[in-house]
Amino acid sequence: MRLPTRLFRRRPVANKGDFGHVFILAGCARYAGAAVLCAGAAIRSGAGLVTLGIPEGINSAVIKIKPKEVMTLPLPETKDGSLSLSSLKKIKDFANGLDVVVIGPGLGLDKSTQLLIRKVVSTVRKPMVIDADGLNALIGHLKVLPTTHNPQPTLIMTPHPGEMARLTGLSVKIIQGDRKYIAKRFSGIHKVTLVLKGHNTVVADKGEKIYVNKTGNPGMATAGSGDVLTGILAAFLAQGLKAFEAARQAVFLHGLAGDIAGKEKTELSLIASDIIEKIPDAIKKAG
Repeated sequence: MRLPTRLFRRRPVANKGDFGHVFILAGCARYAGAAVLCAGAAIRSGAGLVTLGIPEGINSAVIKIKPKEVMTLPLPETKDGSLSLSSLKKIKDFANGLDVVVIGPGLGLDKSTQLLIRKVVSTVRKPMVIDADGLNALIGHLKVLPTTHNPQPTLIMTPHPGEMARLTGLSVKIIQGDRKYIAKRFSGIHKVTLVLKGHNTVVADKGEKIYVNKTGNPGMATAGSGDVLTGILAAFLAQGLKAFEAARQAVFLHGLAGDIAGKEKTELSLIASDIIEKIPDAIKKAG
C-alpha cells in the first residue's frame, strides 16, 4: 500500500494550521505515559498542532517527558488524579477551534471521568477517535453513539478483542472467530468506523467498506502500542483524510513502523516508543 499523495503535498506557503490541530484527552496520575505516546505519534505523523488535555496534577510531570512540540491544556481533576466532569465546559470551548478530538488513552475508570467521556462523545461535534478507557466508558452506554437523528461528523473506535467483547457482550472467542463479520456488523449498526485491533487488524466503515491489514508483528503486543496507533490515526484525520482512509492507512503505517523497529530491536525487545521512532522510515518506505 502507498500513502495518499495528499499527505505529501505541502505548499511552499503552507503553515502549521493547514495540517490540523489534534486535541488529545488522555492520561491520569497512573497512566501519564499513554498521553505522551499518543501525542508523540500524532506530531510525528504530520499533524500541524497537538494539544494534550490532561489532569492539572500531572501537567508538570508530562511537560518534562512529552515532545517539546506538543502543547498541554491542564484540566480540572478528581481527587484520584483523573479528568473530572467539571472540565466539560473548558473541553467543549477549546474543541470549537480545532480539527480532531482523541479521547481515551490512559484516562482511567473513575466514575466522574467515565461520565465526562460520555458527555464529550455525545455533545462535541468534531471528528473523533475513541480508544482505551474512552471505549470502556461506553460499555452499556452505546446509545451515546451517532444515530440518524444525532449524527457525528466522523467517529472512529479502536477496540482490541477484549474491549470489543465488553462493548458487544460477545466472548473474545466468538469475536476472534469471525472478526470481519463482527466488525462490519457493529460499524453498520452504530454508524462508525471500527478498527478491531490484533493480528490482521480489521477496519470496517459503517457496515460497508472493509480492510484487513497485513503489516505488523507479535512484538507490537506491548504496552502503549495502541496509543501510538491512535495518534497516527488522529494525525491523518487532521490532515484531511476521510475516516475509512485515515484508519486503514494508519493501521498499515503503524504495522510497517513496527516491522522496521522489530528488525532493528527484535520483536522481544520492541516497545511502543520504538514504533514512533520508526514512523519516518515507514513513511519513506510507503511514500
